[in-house]
Amino acid sequence: MGRGAQQSTRNLTDAQLGIQNQLLHQSNLADQQDRSLLMPSIESLLNSQGYSPAEQSAITQEGMGSARTAYDALREQAANRVAATNNPAGYGEMTAKLGRQEAQNLSQQARQNQIAFANQKLQQQLEGLSALGQTYGIDTNLLGRAMGVPAQLLGVRAQASGGSSGLGSLFGGLGFGLGSLFG
Repeated sequence: MGRGAQQSTRNLTDAQLGIQNQLLHQSNLADQQDRSLLMPSIESLLNSQGYSPAEQSAITQEGMGSARTAYDALREQAANRVAATNNPAGYGEMTAKLGRQEAQNLSQQARQNQIAFANQKLQQQLEGLSALGQTYGIDTNLLGRAMGVPAQLLGVRAQASGGSSGLGSLFGGLGFGLGSLFG
């Protein structure tokens, strides 16, 4: 190959390389722009405190109100029986028993609420980790351990979310389902 042909080949190669570098640069800029749009939402999930105090209060009031309604109805039924029969025998014992059962039920409801509040916080943080991993291709197990989330919990969450992470969950999240791509 002569010097002119070599120079021409170098020029064409340099031009092609320049075009590819320009396309890569444009793609990187678009990726950075997309990530900058996603990051506030991802950071919000990662720093999530779960339900707000107002939401926690509303959930607590709703749960406690439902539990109290049943016991109020039972007390009213017992009072109506006393009024109808004019016989208060057993009424005090019945209301005391209802009071104990109501207290147990309310404490169980409060305990369930606290567990639900903690689970919501953890779920949102795991969703943030997953989104971060999909956005940047980061090992979410490593990030989870750094945040103090047990690796076993990350695996359980991934299984509960559909069994896989990465492309499968990305396509599943978009409504395609990995099976539909190949079947």
